[in-house]
Amino acid sequence: MNVSLYIAKRYLRSKSSNNAINIITIIALIGVILGAAALFIVLSGFAGLKDFTLQFSTVIDPDLKAASAIGKSYFLTEEEAARLNQIEAVDVYSKIVEERVFIMSDNKSYPSAYIKGVDHNFTRVNVVDSILEQGTWFQDKTNQIVVGSGISFNLSFGVLDYNKAISMYVPKPGKGQIASAEKAFNTVHAVNVGVFSINEKLNDTYVFAPLSLAQRLLNYEPNQISAIEFKLREGADIAVVRDQIQGVLGSKVVIKDRAQLNDALYKMLNTENLAVYLIFTLVLIIALFNVIGSIIMMILDKKTSLNTFFNLGVTVKDIRKIFFFQGSMMSIIGGLVGILFGLLLSLNQLYGPMALRVFITPTLPYPVRIKIINVFIVFFTITVLGVLASRIASARITKQLVRDF
Repeated sequence: MNVSLYIAKRYLRSKSSNNAINIITIIALIGVILGAAALFIVLSGFAGLKDFTLQFSTVIDPDLKAASAIGKSYFLTEEEAARLNQIEAVDVYSKIVEERVFIMSDNKSYPSAYIKGVDHNFTRVNVVDSILEQGTWFQDKTNQIVVGSGISFNLSFGVLDYNKAISMYVPKPGKGQIASAEKAFNTVHAVNVGVFSINEKLNDTYVFAPLSLAQRLLNYEPNQISAIEFKLREGADIAVVRDQIQGVLGSKVVIKDRAQLNDALYKMLNTENLAVYLIFTLVLIIALFNVIGSIIMMILDKKTSLNTFFNLGVTVKDIRKIFFFQGSMMSIIGGLVGILFGLLLSLNQLYGPMALRVFITPTLPYPVRIKIINVFIVFFTITVLGVLASRIASARITKQLVRDF
């Protein structure tokens, strides 16, 4: 067995004759344990919060979306539609028309809405029943619409409110002076049959309507669309299916998956996750200063023994290794105990009694997700910082120190 490692284990297990050094060592070990536990709990909590946030943002996002690469629309030919139907990994797809509209109802206006015209397959691509707060989904090839709860609130209309006319306007394409408002805008009149609720942004933005209504409002041809949304079969390889769809539709479309459709949100969450990790790593660094102090105090306490080792022929390098191993083992053991403690608290938040959980609201426990990668991240961080701290502390041992006693 390595002599330095053997002595380091003995020093780690044994108590010092100086009670102050024992207390400092215990405080250093507790600091590492709590730092590791805190880092693991925060990473698990943030992972749960990320999943909780994304489940509301992606509830109406498809597996893949083929949007126009140039301009706002493109034409889908019958041949292309037939070839898309032949892709086995595609379960179903829905044709989409999307554009900004101006909505009016009883002299109230709403200029920042987007109409999303969808065909009859949309309810198979997305589970619309889960987002409906009131009413029902519209019938195809009608003037029925389903609006977000924010739009419904701002324009003060509800479901099947026939006393309030709902009109949607889109500027007509063309050049020259505008002679009248009627000639400047395409207009359709609609009746609201449902109100959906997803999140604040979507609730304040979207109006779902039949594809035919949206195409009529925008003067689109029957085969002119803004995008196609795909639902893939379970277990399908997204990269392979993306290439197959691209091969059918060519360069006129850009194909994005669910993560790319929410790239801004993903970037924000990932940035926040990194910031939280760095902040708590700084806390760990501060905690590991106690380890450095503990090792230095141990070096001073063991000066007599170190002098004996030196006289017996042990090199200064090997003496340094004793305290390097001791500090590293203290950090690694403290990190493992801290991870275990954090894991138990996270499991309690997921499966423990309600009285012992932390709640965001009276009925909603704080979301937590335990990821194996976070265990390795915390352990790697503790190990690297502990090794560096031990290296710094053990470097205090010099030939002059062990010889001149």
